[in-house]
Order: sequence, then structure tokens, then C-alpha cells
Amino acid sequence: MATGSERILFITSNRIGDAMLSTGILDHLVHRYRESEVTVACGPAAVPLFESAANVISIIAMPKKKKSGHWVKLWRGVVATKWDIIVDLRASAIAWLLLADKRYVLDTSNSADPVHRVIQLGNLLDLDPPPNPRVWLSRETRAAGEELIPKGGFVLALGPTANWTGKQWPAENFAEAALRLTAPGALFDGARIAVFGGAGEEHMAAPVLAALPAERTIDLVGKIDVATAAAALIPCTFFIGNDSGLMHIASSVGVPTLGLFGPSREEHYAPWGMFGGSVRTPESYDEIVGVENYDYSAEAPSHMRSLTVDCVVEAAEAHFNGLFGG
Repeated sequence: MATGSERILFITSNRIGDAMLSTGILDHLVHRYRESEVTVACGPAAVPLFESAANVISIIAMPKKKKSGHWVKLWRGVVATKWDIIVDLRASAIAWLLLADKRYVLDTSNSADPVHRVIQLGNLLDLDPPPNPRVWLSRETRAAGEELIPKGGFVLALGPTANWTGKQWPAENFAEAALRLTAPGALFDGARIAVFGGAGEEHMAAPVLAALPAERTIDLVGKIDVATAAAALIPCTFFIGNDSGLMHIASSVGVPTLGLFGPSREEHYAPWGMFGGSVRTPESYDEIVGVENYDYSAEAPSHMRSLTVDCVVEAAEAHFNGLFGG
């Protein structure tokens, strides 16, 4: 029987994208247990996603450490508490090493099943339909976003970075697609172009920025955290980006979003919701990763080169016009 004052430990992903997709079930929990006190454990980059969430009283950042030191640190920080509910989306052992009345541990063994991650998360709590991911923003963060991208006119947002080079569409393709979509007479004629990316990703976005007209370009790469990025995305007209956390954030704040896929599965990670769309390489995921000597390394070349600019521009036009009846 819910009392509403439950103590909840919510262990979510180290990566921004998976952490973003988990926000829907956290939102469900705090609505069900309205006086609950929630502790969130997540990766450092994902911390801003939860700072303004209702009922969250503590956030434990988990930078990866040698010999699973990050898990030891988390255990020491939470072991003294008797938890009413533990939600562990990383399938760690820690949920079983703590006192708790209820445990929900995500089964990650069926990673090849063609089920979207949001549905997988909803199934964990027997939620049908699954709750949509959401972004919590403070008044100050919203104001910061509005200052970065004032309302008025079209704004085409680009997310040319990703956590792995193999799933990055080439920078020159991003620039060409943006120039074509904002050219005179094009879908977003004369639009400003906002380029997003995280700290440390400046080198990935630099060729895109260099190829765009400076007078219409807004450079936000490495300058803001993910919560401020979410606020800055709200006034944007359209988003095109690699499979990344930014892609999921864009769709979640209601921006028509086109995700680009190659060596990742759109059936698992396509941008969720009515505003989400995707386009992939001519090759399937299995055809890309199944080749002999497939390069998994951090310095792998792009596996997205077969996705043409024509294909992305056409998909962007079709997705936008499909949403708004163009």
C-alpha cells in the first residue's frame, strides 16, 4: 500500500541518452508517490537532467573508476538507508546488496529484441502505455535558453556529435544538408542554424561550424550543460542529429526531430514520441556490424557515409511536412 512518503533509489545510465529515456518512469514514480524522497545515481553529464525534478533530494554522480570503484562509492553512500523502492536500470548487483521492500532491476540480456528502450523501461514497472520521457527545467534555465535562442523565425538545430565516431554522420554532410534546407526557397528559408554539442566535442563540430554562414550560425558546442541545451532547443523549428542524448532531448521537448542511424538500432533508440522520426543508412544494423574486421574502436571511421545528403534532406522535408501538413 503506497503511503506517498517512500524513499526511492533510482539508478540510471551513465550516458545522457539512456538517462534521458529513463525520465518517464521516474516521473511516473514521483506522481504515484507524491511525498516520496528520491535519490538519483547517474553519470556526471546526466546530472543536470535531474536537478529540477520533483521530489529529488539527492543526486549521486558516478564517474567511472577503476576496479568498479564507482559502485563501491555508491554503495557506501546509500547502504545506511532502508529503501522502500530501488529501481536499477544498469542491472548491477547493488540493488541486491541493499535493504529494500521492492526492487525493479532491468533485464539487459535481451538487447537484440526489437523493442524500443522506452517500452522496455515501461515494462519493468508494468506500465502500458509507457510514460514519455520528460525534461524538468528551472525558471532560470528556461530563461537562459530563451536568451541563447530568442524566439522569432526558423531555427534549424544540428547535433553533429556522438559518443562514438562510428555513428557520426560526416561533418561535411551536416553542413551541406543545413545549407540546402535553409537556402532561398527551401523548407527553412533563411533559418538560423544552431549547432549543439557537449564539452570535449568541439573538434567534432568544428568542420560544421566552419562551413556555415557566421551571420546565421549559433555555436553552442561545449558551452552549456544538457538542461540548458534542452531549454535552448525548445524554440527550434527542427532538429537533425546523430543517435545521441541530444536527439532524445530534442524530441522530448517537442522539437520535430530526425535521428540518423547506422551502427545502432533505430528500433531501440529512435527519437520517441509524435515528434520523432529517423532515417538510416541503406545497410541495416546487422549488415554494418556483421562485416569482417568491423571496427569497434573509439577512433573508428564513420559507418554512416552511405547515408546521402539527398536522403537526409528528403527525410527532413517529409517528416516536417507530415507533422504540419505541408
